[in-house]
Amino acid sequence: MSSNSALEHTISKVLSQKEAELISKIDSAYQESLNNLEASRGKLEAERTKIVESAKKQAENLKRQIVGSGRLAARNQELLMIENAVNNAFEEARKKLATSGGKDSYRALMSSIIEESVSSVGSGEVVIECNKNDAELVKKILADLQKKNPKMQARVSDQHIDVLGGIRVKSADGTMTYDNTLDSRIERLKPLIRKNIAQMLREEA
Repeated sequence: MSSNSALEHTISKVLSQKEAELISKIDSAYQESLNNLEASRGKLEAERTKIVESAKKQAENLKRQIVGSGRLAARNQELLMIENAVNNAFEEARKKLATSGGKDSYRALMSSIIEESVSSVGSGEVVIECNKNDAELVKKILADLQKKNPKMQARVSDQHIDVLGGIRVKSADGTMTYDNTLDSRIERLKPLIRKNIAQMLREEA
């Protein structure tokens, strides 16, 4: 074999080895890329699942918030309706009470209120406060009660209070007060009326 042929053979052999190594490396890199791609697909699928599940949870939370807001709005509307109904009913009652001062039924009510209020404050002198229109009526009722019970120490104040009717009783030293005005009685009735209206609404629903 000539020297040129030997050189060509050696070069060819080296090239063949390098080509095989290169092909092997390319094949290995390709296989690694495939493996990485498969691993990435798994990760991407897992991430996609997480995103979908997170979106579902957010949608459910939003749905619950919307439903809850709707129920709250409906409840608030119901409470507003009840409050308006109560206020309207008591406004009508106020109008009727404002014109009932001269009736026998009102005199009987005032007599009962005065007797109850004076005894509630306790022993000793008490001062009775009322509105201007009821002042003479209260004085007459008090005089009648004191004839029956001379131990009742009470007097009607010259200072009038701005109320629909009824009275407010104070001990002479001002340490005790008993509010038995029609206004306070009405306010005490309101919670009961609200409860009754709410119950009626639930029964009709």
